[in-house]
Amino acid sequence: MTEQMVDERAAGDPAGRQGRRGLVISISAVLLAGLLAGHRAVPNVHGLGSLVDSAVPLLGLGVPLLGLAALLRRSRRALLAVLVPAVVWAVLFGRVWLPPAAGAGSASLRVASQNLRSGNLDQAATAGALAAARVDLIGLQEVDDDRVDAALRQRYPHRAAVSTVALWSRWPIRDSVGVDTGLGWDRALRAVVAAPQGDLVVYVVHLGSARAGHTATRDETLAALAATVRADQAPRLVVLGDLNTATTDRVFVPLTRLLHDAQADAGRGFGFTWPAELPVTRPDHVLYRGLTPTTAGVLHTPDSDHRAVTAGFRW
Repeated sequence: MTEQMVDERAAGDPAGRQGRRGLVISISAVLLAGLLAGHRAVPNVHGLGSLVDSAVPLLGLGVPLLGLAALLRRSRRALLAVLVPAVVWAVLFGRVWLPPAAGAGSASLRVASQNLRSGNLDQAATAGALAAARVDLIGLQEVDDDRVDAALRQRYPHRAAVSTVALWSRWPIRDSVGVDTGLGWDRALRAVVAAPQGDLVVYVVHLGSARAGHTATRDETLAALAATVRADQAPRLVVLGDLNTATTDRVFVPLTRLLHDAQADAGRGFGFTWPAELPVTRPDHVLYRGLTPTTAGVLHTPDSDHRAVTAGFRW
């Protein structure tokens, strides 16, 4: 009798282990769903919350991995559990793959923004790729090569620059001033562009850098930019720049309360821009108010570690 019981338990062990493995996958799926839905509840200690917020779109990669694990374990319970984070991710981000809801029609204003990369030995070539896209305004960051102006001057005769940020325009620039974002020097500018349809205020911005565990400077500069935009009474306004954060980051909220995101409204997909060869996040943005977006996209330009962002608008 004892030997029979031992044999039966031994025979039952594989099924028991399979059940436990299915349970682990199920628990992992539920935890993933919770993280997707509640990522902003993660404490933002040493920038951890911001890091999780920015990585949230990529967490969807966990769904097929867990699904594959459930299939390999032949666990129906685990497969059903994996549907939970799949549905949560689809609710949060599925709409970015749908046709844009923004207004259609031809654009009367086209803009581009690019971080050229400090130390880029041929910044003129990078900027030239943007000119080839035949946009009307180009905002650049980390400009440290005089040849950039020579490359753009023929098509963009009007220029405003402060420190390492600059704006090139097909149309006259009425006024430009440096903008203090709390870095100790101006690394942003505000320009008034005399477009054919009327004046347009354009900010070109490079906010403070963010690294794992070190986001305080970036957070302070973003708050300063939001305060500046909030005080700006211009009816039509565009922000071009490397903001060193993704729109899913909780610290971005003060800006999203004031401005719209061209990629979210008129683009398709996440529009990741960094790192250029295999982008996994979007620190580069075109934000706006008082205009109707028609298109938004990303350009892979040469020699920079960022891809460029573009957008088209109707007045």
